[in-house]
Amino acid sequence: MKNLMLLAATLLGACAPAALSSPPDIGQPRLMPAEFEELDTRITDLMAANDVKGMAIAIIDRDEIRHVRAFGYANVERRVPLETDSIMYAASITKAAFSYMVLQLVDEGMIGLDTPISEYLPKPLPEYTGDGRGDWSSLAGDERWRLLTPRILLNHSSGLANLRWLEPDQKMSFHFTPGTAYAYSGEGFYLLQFVLEKGLGLNVKDEMQRRIFDRFGMPNTSMQWREDFASHLADGYRFDGTFEPHDARSNVSASGSMDTTIADQARMWRGMLMGEGLSPEMRTEWTRPAVPITTRSKFPTIDVPGTYAPNGPSVNLAGGLGVDTWEGPTGRYFAKGGHNEWTGNIAQCDEANKRCVVLLGNDVRAELIYPAIVAMVLGDNRYPWAWTYPELFAE
Repeated sequence: MKNLMLLAATLLGACAPAALSSPPDIGQPRLMPAEFEELDTRITDLMAANDVKGMAIAIIDRDEIRHVRAFGYANVERRVPLETDSIMYAASITKAAFSYMVLQLVDEGMIGLDTPISEYLPKPLPEYTGDGRGDWSSLAGDERWRLLTPRILLNHSSGLANLRWLEPDQKMSFHFTPGTAYAYSGEGFYLLQFVLEKGLGLNVKDEMQRRIFDRFGMPNTSMQWREDFASHLADGYRFDGTFEPHDARSNVSASGSMDTTIADQARMWRGMLMGEGLSPEMRTEWTRPAVPITTRSKFPTIDVPGTYAPNGPSVNLAGGLGVDTWEGPTGRYFAKGGHNEWTGNIAQCDEANKRCVVLLGNDVRAELIYPAIVAMVLGDNRYPWAWTYPELFAE
């Protein structure tokens, strides 16, 4: 692992300044086909140097999808190439899409961003008991749950841990008063899904299908496993190269159950970048910096107060609604990642120039080369990589 990290660092140092275009300015010319060929060659070299088995890229430039490409293998053992329609696990990129869907509900007056969730639930939250994520009984006696709003749940300021099974007793509790600090929380997204389903009677799978996947023309994306995915799956690879088969996720999760393809993600990020399906006000809310990020790293999520992320204050790193935001050379940028032990994904966008790069990896080692690839497309955008991947890019 150390050798891979050192090699990646060397390559990043060589590649990061050599962006395919000069650092972006408003009105910058669009990337040309020859530049995409150069980019693809560099990606292939980086993958080979870091033993990345498979990854895919999409580039959105204003309102157009300019480049979509898959590299390497969906399954190395069977020599199945990764294609632009290979089914890949989106992981937490799901959160960005779910947040965008919720903002459509806000536009339609079905839910308020700043309305306490207590106003939507038929009974107090701690009275819901049962198995798994439907059990909120551990919050009994702590009235701070009444402070929770959709905005607080979407911008990761709920005070809840990322996942309940990471808690010592595997039960939910507040680590700080909701709305006062940032701490990445998948549980916050599970809770808002719970509110939509129990309080508003909505089916989150159906709402995501209609409002996101159908709207943006995403035929190979779903919040739940589909049998037709089996014929074109991408399997996963851990940091040590261990094979991990793509699993069939049966539960719908606002936090991270989306299966998708790079072609579909290109369509989704183009649509969301351009604000399709949202009022201008809600599109602004999506990426508006709402909660300063003061944790040293994204994970572990509950950190010592006042220990800032590397470069966090200097770039105004903050939580938006399902995305993270920061200040780069042209103004506001925003991003959303997705990660598990065999998946590495990230989308980054330049708000001023309306340009995005979306990267999906079915090998977690792809994260080693993402800073270099992003720099080639967006220039040096000052993203604090060491906050997202502290084990790979310590500063």
